[in-house]
Amino acid sequence: MTSSAVSGALRAALAKACQVGPLLSRIVAAIGGGYVLGAVASVAVLALPMDKPQAVLAGTMASFLVYTGAVIWVFAVRSATRAWVGLLLAALPLVLAAWPVWNGVNPA
Repeated sequence: MTSSAVSGALRAALAKACQVGPLLSRIVAAIGGGYVLGAVASVAVLALPMDKPQAVLAGTMASFLVYTGAVIWVFAVRSATRAWVGLLLAALPLVLAAWPVWNGVNPA
């Protein structure tokens, strides 16, 4: 194989990766990012001042809604970068709300 043939094959592989890369990024964001966002949301609900069993049920239901919303969001925005940024921005207040639960602070 000549160097020009190898170069052409590398260019074709790179072009294919540039086409598939954003889609793969969105799939990972939808599955992984949506799961993490739903998990953090379910923990954040535990910080609300309500009975523990009721908070667990509410957190579980909220996690399904958040996960579904995250998957829809990831594929609705214009770019994979916006999808990741949106997930991170949505996770920030949820992490702040879940922080006391992770540190063992009981809600008032």
